[in-house]
Amino acid sequence: MSTSRHIKAFVACAAVLAATATTATATTTAPDPAPLARFHDQHVDWHACALGPDDELGQALDAAGAACADITVPLDYANPGGRTITVAISRLKATDTAHRVGPLLLNDGGPAGPSLHMPLSKSEVMGEVADRYDLIGMDPRFVGRSTPLDCGWNLGSAPLRSAGADSAAYREEVAVARRLAGQCERAHGDVLPYVTTRNTARDMDVIRAALGADTLSYLGYSYGTYLGEVYTQLFPGRTDRMVLDGVMSPARYGPTLLRGAEAANEGALRAWASWAAARHGTYGLGTTRGQVLATVRHILDAAAQEPLRIGEEYLLDEHVLPSVFIGGLGSDLDERRADLAGTVRLLARAADREPVEPSEALAGQLEFLLTGAGSASSSQMTAIICGDVAERRGVGSYWRAVEQSRERFPLAGPLANNINPCEFWHRPAEAPTALDNDAPALLVAATGDPRTLYAGAEAMREQWPSSRLLTVEGARQHGLYGEYGNACVDERVNAYLRTGRLPAHDLTCEA
Repeated sequence: MSTSRHIKAFVACAAVLAATATTATATTTAPDPAPLARFHDQHVDWHACALGPDDELGQALDAAGAACADITVPLDYANPGGRTITVAISRLKATDTAHRVGPLLLNDGGPAGPSLHMPLSKSEVMGEVADRYDLIGMDPRFVGRSTPLDCGWNLGSAPLRSAGADSAAYREEVAVARRLAGQCERAHGDVLPYVTTRNTARDMDVIRAALGADTLSYLGYSYGTYLGEVYTQLFPGRTDRMVLDGVMSPARYGPTLLRGAEAANEGALRAWASWAAARHGTYGLGTTRGQVLATVRHILDAAAQEPLRIGEEYLLDEHVLPSVFIGGLGSDLDERRADLAGTVRLLARAADREPVEPSEALAGQLEFLLTGAGSASSSQMTAIICGDVAERRGVGSYWRAVEQSRERFPLAGPLANNINPCEFWHRPAEAPTALDNDAPALLVAATGDPRTLYAGAEAMREQWPSSRLLTVEGARQHGLYGEYGNACVDERVNAYLRTGRLPAHDLTCEA
C-alpha cells in the first residue's frame, strides 16, 4: 500500500501476498547497544515535511501539524563505525498528554511500502485514541524518502510475473529474471546485502532510542506484520501495544510470494465472477459465474497469442496480465470489485482486438508495471525479499511447479510458482529469522484473505499464546483495521490501543 493508487494496487498485491513455503532457520540476538550509542543518542532534527510546492504528501502532513526527520542508521549493523544511511520518519504528536502512551510506529506493508503518510490515515480511524500516541510513519531503509535504491529496470512487474503458456514463454521469464538480478547487482551490489527486514527491524530500534522511548507500540499490515514479528525476536521486551493486521507467518515468507495462496486467489476470482454476473447489465461480462470466468479465460488466451494493446502506449502480455487480475482480488468490497469489473470489460474488448483507451486508474497501473516508472518500488521489493530469503532451486524446478499447478489454478498457478530474480541473487548475509518467542499482540485476520492466508494468523496465534486473534468471518479482504469499514474490528482495535489490555479470549466479527 502506498501513497499513489496504482502503486497501492501492485504493492498491496505483493505485500500482501506472501504465502510461501520457505522455512526460517536461524535467529540472532539484538545488537550490542554500546557501539550503537551514537545512533541511539542522536539529535532528531524535526522539520517541515513538504519538499516543495508540488509535494502533496508533505503539504498534507504539514497541514495536519506533523513534522518530519531523517534518522541516521548504520548501513551494516555488524560494522556500525562504517557507512551510514538515513531513514525518513514523520510524527504527529500526542495531544492528550495526560494519557500519553508513547510512539506508535506504523508500517503499510510491501515489502517496500512507503509509510510516511500513515499518521494521516490512521489518525482518522483511531479517533480520540490517536491523541494518546506520537504516530510515527517510517519509510523503511532504501524506500521512499529514505536513502534511495533503484536498479534502473525498464519494468515494475518484478517479482510478480507469470510463467506464460508454454516452455518457450517460461524461458523468456528465466532470461528476464537473470537480467534484472544482474542489473541490480551492477547498480547496487555494495548495499544489497543490507537491504533486509532484519536491518529494518534494527532501524526501528534506533528510532525508538532516538525518540527517547523505552518501548515501541506498533501497527503493521501484511508484510508489516512480518517486520513486527522480526522486531519482537531481535528486541524482546521492547514492544508495548502491537497490532498485526493481515498476519504473515515467518515460516511462509519467501521469494515466491504467492506460492501456497493459489486456492485462495482462485476462490476470490470465482466469488468476484459471481458478483460480476449479478451485474451483467452494467459490465456485460456474462450472466453466470461460468460465463464471466470464460471471459477471463478468453482474455488470458488472447494475451498468450499476442499482447493486448491498451491505448497507444501499452502492450500487456501473458507475463504481466495475471498480476492485473490478482491485484484486483484483494478485497470483496463493492468498490474494489467494480474497479476490477471495469478493467476486465476493457480488457475483453482488447482481447477482441478492438481499439481501447485505458481508464486513468488502469493507465497508472500499466505505467507502473510496464515501464521504468515502477523500477524503484519493484527494485526495493525484490531486494528485500531476495536479501531475506534468496533460494537457488534450479530453473527447471519452477517450471515443473507451474505445470503441476496450472490445471487446478490456471490464473494463480503460473504466477505463484514462476521464477524471479531471487534465483540469481547473491546468498543472503544472514539466515532468515526464526521465531522462538511469545509476544502479546492483537492479531487481525479475515478467513478469506487471498494474500496473507488466515492459516498464517492461526499459526502466529499458536506461536504466541499471549496474543489474541480477532477474526472477520467470511471476508475475502486483505487489510481490515481502518480499511474495510467494519465497525466491530475498528472498535476492538481501538479499545486495545486505548487501554493496553488484550481481550480475555479470541474474538470474531462478521464480514
